[in-house]
Amino acid sequence: MKTVPAKYSPPAPANRNNPAPAPAAPIRTLRLGRIKAAIWENGTEDRAFCSVTFSRTYMDEEKRFRDSDSFGRDDLLVLAKLADNAHTFICERLAASKSDENADQQRRP
Repeated sequence: MKTVPAKYSPPAPANRNNPAPAPAAPIRTLRLGRIKAAIWENGTEDRAFCSVTFSRTYMDEEKRFRDSDSFGRDDLLVLAKLADNAHTFICERLAASKSDENADQQRRP
């Protein structure tokens, strides 16, 4: 039987001479039932931006929880709601960031 690896499984351990960098974690994970949205922050020298990954948790035949990026008909409205919530979170974070930048600029002489 073919086993499917977990979508966000930890990386293989690094050796002592060449430790691997710690994997980045999402800045926020939203969940509605078995569907989740992970919000990631990425950036360039000029600006930061966010991206979102969606997954569905299920239990495999060995009774272990796994994640899939495949969704059924009954998952789609929940997925849409999570997308809406993720959008709201990102917009609020962007607005707060701009507000902080404006406050910093006003404090400078």
